[in-house]
Amino acid sequence: MLHIVNKSPHQTGSLESCLRMTQPGHAVLLIEDGVYAATAGSPLEERLKDAGHTVRFYALKPDLDARGMTARTLGNVTLVDYAGFVDLVAEHSVSNSWL
Repeated sequence: MLHIVNKSPHQTGSLESCLRMTQPGHAVLLIEDGVYAATAGSPLEERLKDAGHTVRFYALKPDLDARGMTARTLGNVTLVDYAGFVDLVAEHSVSNSWL
């Protein structure tokens, strides 16, 4: 399953809810303001590092670039472009967007 989160961890609990529902082998794609969670110093940094052993994390690089946060990306987060976003959706038979 691919979980897509577009809300900042500073404003909503969407990513926290998502992380409670992830299972080994799932993937989480952070887009729009959700990319703030993929950076050093985010409120969920430790949770992402811990979950990274069983869940794959991705962040949309153009969104990180637009926010000036690319250099602060966590080591266990893979950066993808728009084509990579499409590949992730195609790779997973089920996608869920967290609002």
